[in-house]
Amino acid sequence: MNNKIINTLIATAFIASLGFISTGAMAGRDFFQEQLIQNLQVTKQKLKQAEAAKGAEQQKLMAEHSQMLHDNMVTCREMKPKAGMTESERDEWFVEHQKIMDDLMSQMMEEQKLAMTSAPCDTTK
Repeated sequence: MNNKIINTLIATAFIASLGFISTGAMAGRDFFQEQLIQNLQVTKQKLKQAEAAKGAEQQKLMAEHSQMLHDNMVTCREMKPKAGMTESERDEWFVEHQKIMDDLMSQMMEEQKLAMTSAPCDTTK
């Protein structure tokens, strides 16, 4: 009888620990990716401010946006998945990393579009 109770307790503890392990396997974003995503939100806000501004103020905001994008790209380039990740965790990490890179590229393209539309055309040449 005593063995049956002990075996039941061991089985229950094992099943409970499996639940903790499976939630850890759903890694998704890590701390550094979360930070970079927050930085990208601030950068996106700066681009919106530049779109609303005109003249020298717009140029100043676009230069700030460009520098922020550069800094975010450097950070993104230096990011690596944590050691000891499972294959599925690493795959999820890379999916999130790709989303971040897509956002960076999208913002660069928007900035370029804004620069092209705000630059005066010189047709006298």
